[in-house]
Amino acid sequence: MTEFDTGLPSIKQIQAYIKDKQEVELKLVTDDLLVGKIMWQDSQCVCLLDHYDQPTIVWRQAIVYLKTKA
Repeated sequence: MTEFDTGLPSIKQIQAYIKDKQEVELKLVTDDLLVGKIMWQDSQCVCLLDHYDQPTIVWRQAIVYLKTKA
């Protein structure tokens, strides 16, 4: 298991999204697009809360990109 390095810029940016309750888009390798707010992250996954308050756990390796919702 990899260590969770909170000093990495990507980790810090996601933590800012969580703190600010910023809505984001997650594009997956399956070409699915998920929209919601990130509840938490760990070294393997992020948990996205959608518009229906349904949490979805997404493996980091399945993410193509993550960006704020414009």
